[in-house]
Amino acid sequence: MPQSPFIIAELSGNHNQDFSLAKAMIEAAAKTGVDAIKLQTYTADSMTLDVRNEEFMVSAQGSLWEGDNLYDLYAKASTPYEWHKPLFDYAKSLGLIAFSSPFDIAAVNFLEELDVPLYKIASFELTDLPLISAVAKTGKPMIMSTGMATKAEIEEAVSLVRSISDNDITLLKCTSTYPAKIEDSNLATLADLAKTFDCQVGLSDHTQGFAAAVAATALGASVIEKHFVLDRSAGGVDAAFSMEPDELAQLVSACRQAKAALGEVTYGGTKAEQDYRKYRRSIYISKDSKKGDKLSDSNMQIIRPSLGLAPKHWPDVLGKTLNVDVKKGEALDFSMLEEQIL
Repeated sequence: MPQSPFIIAELSGNHNQDFSLAKAMIEAAAKTGVDAIKLQTYTADSMTLDVRNEEFMVSAQGSLWEGDNLYDLYAKASTPYEWHKPLFDYAKSLGLIAFSSPFDIAAVNFLEELDVPLYKIASFELTDLPLISAVAKTGKPMIMSTGMATKAEIEEAVSLVRSISDNDITLLKCTSTYPAKIEDSNLATLADLAKTFDCQVGLSDHTQGFAAAVAATALGASVIEKHFVLDRSAGGVDAAFSMEPDELAQLVSACRQAKAALGEVTYGGTKAEQDYRKYRRSIYISKDSKKGDKLSDSNMQIIRPSLGLAPKHWPDVLGKTLNVDVKKGEALDFSMLEEQIL
């Protein structure tokens, strides 16, 4: 991955099954500065059954798709398989990494024919161990969204991958509601994910805006995934929680700045700060004084700049005798004193 955080624009079904719109989305995404675009590889038949009873309806209250039939929803949101190669090629021509989320083993085999460089496992598929096994066997990097998974379920998936190959694994914190409330992000989990599973972590962000993505970056996220749309008002299955181009560009900039701000553990000031050390405080003569005069707060003062004795020496020099004439504005030095201090 070229830089951290690695930022992915998720096209999902926001192309509305319009190939020219999908290409336009990729072109716009490239201009925002993201590192990659991601598709989703499935058909309605690989996702569910064409059944019309209540079990196959979206019943989650508040969901964007509440009341939709699953088969119809996936038929509307899917990316045609014949689009994948031309879209991947176009993305690569613009300098983007292009990959996908497979949702069944046939999709993995198809994506292998296209030689995708990495894979994403969607949060709802984290418990599909046969799918995860098929992806692990490719030996390629795997990004896995955790969503609603318990620690035990994540352990099961990660252990399976590691038993098959030494794939690079990144676990994404993900809140599987659409859109997600920012207070449900629970980004404090990132550090525990990294420690527990000894891997890179990131965020698949379904919130509106980019505050969660920036916060995740500051907490060590190496991958940020965000759904993308050209124009929310024009619709799209994920449009309500997807970012328009200008917003995504702001997210990229803000995350890059957050990463840069992290830096490394540093004390004593950076190289850039060294010229400003002069403007700390030190002890200066504040009044013309003669040899033999005693130092007190009437003829010396702690001021800027810092070319005199450090303020910590105030008790040492207080009451001491000058051995030379000094003028107002001279930096105090031990050599000006009759008494030997140090």
